[in-house]
Amino acid sequence: MTHDPGSMPEDNPGLNSREILDRFKAARWLWVPLGAFTITRLAIFIVAYLSVPLIQDSTVPPYHIRPDNILLDVFGSRWDTGFYLSIAEEGYVHAGVELPSTAFFPLLPLFIRLVSTFTRDALISGVLVANLALLLAMILLYRLVRLEAGEANATRSVWYMLIFPASFFGSAIYSESLFLLGAIGALYLARKGYWESAGLLGILTALTRLMGILVMPLLLLEWWQQRRTRPPEQRPAPWAVLAGLLVPLGTLGYMLYLKVAFGDPLAFAHASAAWGREPQSPLTTLLNLVQRPAGGWLSGLLTGNIQVDNWIDLLAVLAFVALGVVLLARRRWPEGVFVLLGALLPFSSGLLMSQRRYMWVLFPAFILLAQWGDHPWVDRLINLIFIILLGVFTVMFANWYWVG
Repeated sequence: MTHDPGSMPEDNPGLNSREILDRFKAARWLWVPLGAFTITRLAIFIVAYLSVPLIQDSTVPPYHIRPDNILLDVFGSRWDTGFYLSIAEEGYVHAGVELPSTAFFPLLPLFIRLVSTFTRDALISGVLVANLALLLAMILLYRLVRLEAGEANATRSVWYMLIFPASFFGSAIYSESLFLLGAIGALYLARKGYWESAGLLGILTALTRLMGILVMPLLLLEWWQQRRTRPPEQRPAPWAVLAGLLVPLGTLGYMLYLKVAFGDPLAFAHASAAWGREPQSPLTTLLNLVQRPAGGWLSGLLTGNIQVDNWIDLLAVLAFVALGVVLLARRRWPEGVFVLLGALLPFSSGLLMSQRRYMWVLFPAFILLAQWGDHPWVDRLINLIFIILLGVFTVMFANWYWVG
């Protein structure tokens, strides 16, 4: 096992307060992610809080679970958040409804229900779970990147993830934060040699959403790469390959529940079809988007008669496909396959809707961006684009406009 130089020291009764403070300052793996998390979450909360009373002409009929608290209402009663709360409080519903809740995987509702035994409030529990999971994920991301790429790249990786235009979903009752925590944690533990724990986290990640299954190739390729590149004494044991092979147990466990409860192990897939998500060639989706608008492209651009939302999602997918290809070209096989499949599989669902949110969880792409961000002009460009779009999308989300 390798020793992480940033790990906290063991308790030492002889330490005075100055020494404790110095050691805490040296624990950059803790306070850098914590600082970035605090700054970005405060900024997002302020923008959301101010935008609601300023913009009150939303064309979407809103509902309000917590009208007495703007922030809890924004991050706990927008779009998919209602499904997770209803599952946590009332269980799954599959038949006889227009939008079956079985499309949503169970780990987040389970955590909400668990925390609710203490808070007695599912909405508060959901917001707490999402934000705590995001903070822990960023701490692990920092430690993961620092293992090979150093402190500066680790800092930029965390910062870029937290200012990505869709990162506000990490503070709402969505499953993205738990997915990130599980996927980043699994890879970090595998790199440290804790394969049993990595496999367990992989199984749990597969319970967060269907794309959690991507932790399987991530761990399998990590095992293979370590076996090829590390000296014999540092190579994982042959049995460690089970960490990746067992990841689908999470998905299979949910399927077993659906079979017992509703008689349909694929109820999650059939429920997703209610949103129009069905397997379709990405080429078909692309061709549907680029059809010539009425009056031609120039007229469409001048009048705004184009599907701007879909084009933003398409650009996000194309950008992350390109980043995945670059990772593969650098022979970063685990990360490259994870990013490439994570971009292409949702794009094969027949819908461009929500793609920018799906791209946010592909964390190895942000590690690559952090390396490029060593050039000041690249870093400034990423910050400029990400922060502007994050502000715009947060305002839209807070006021019931669809952004992912």
